[in-house]
Amino acid sequence: MKVGVNLLNWGPGVSPDSLARWTALVEALGYHLVMISDHVAPTPDVAAKYPPPIYDPFTTLGWLAAATRTIELGTTVIILPYRSPILTARMSATVDRLSGGRFILGVGVGWAKQEFEALGVPFTRRGVISNDYLAAIKTLWTHDVASYAGAYVSFKDVHTAPRPLRSPHPPIWIGGSSDAALRRAVRYGDGWHPNRVRMDWLRDTGLPRIKAIAAAEGRPIPVFCPRIRLELTDSPRPDDQRLVGQGTLDQMRKDLEELDSLGAAYVLLDSAGDDPQATRHHEPVWRMLTTLAEKVLDLPQQTLR
Repeated sequence: MKVGVNLLNWGPGVSPDSLARWTALVEALGYHLVMISDHVAPTPDVAAKYPPPIYDPFTTLGWLAAATRTIELGTTVIILPYRSPILTARMSATVDRLSGGRFILGVGVGWAKQEFEALGVPFTRRGVISNDYLAAIKTLWTHDVASYAGAYVSFKDVHTAPRPLRSPHPPIWIGGSSDAALRRAVRYGDGWHPNRVRMDWLRDTGLPRIKAIAAAEGRPIPVFCPRIRLELTDSPRPDDQRLVGQGTLDQMRKDLEELDSLGAAYVLLDSAGDDPQATRHHEPVWRMLTTLAEKVLDLPQQTLR
């Protein structure tokens, strides 16, 4: 099981220096993956949770590709309806090429109604738009000259080079926990990427449900790649009152062991707390990541450059 970190690419403490330091530390500690999030037009509903500045995920990951050697790079998650799928496919393929085939495309349908309005995208259609865009992106990634006709996007004879380096294409992780998200993961994704959930829900509801959907669809079960809360505490948290990843080092160790037993291929540690202003100071999270790497994960640490 690989373990990665969600970098803070938003908030009053973010800067090129902080992004570089985050990534250098995470790679040096031996983590396997860094991912960053996405908002295009931070309207008040977005800014209340994710205050600006917000660094664009594709531009930032392309820049970080040159500053890293082996760590995988991805999005958790881009909001599919915000961009033309032709643009998303090209930017993703470019990052995959620049990183030597280390890119993962995590996607979601979005939640911020005001942001959809600012971008002129119909909020109530975001799910079906996302499905159409995913099919179009796969077509663009797997053909030198691509054509596609869908309900929300159509194009003909689009030259796609550079194609992604990964074959047949970079992994697509689908975020969300609703039945619609699970069906989307089965039909269009390589991985299922639920966010901030309880262990009993994963074990008793989420994973059995996605297996049932895959069986009904006659499709493979997507790889299990959860994003969990990173919140280490001195005292134990009651199991019936905590999300996966909240609690003491021992509770985190048990959570990771159970996720491994449930078949998780990747686990992404969510470094954002509940207080947006806490993002002014990244050092407390860096200390948690160091402690976790050294005392729980036993990762093979690398030399800082």
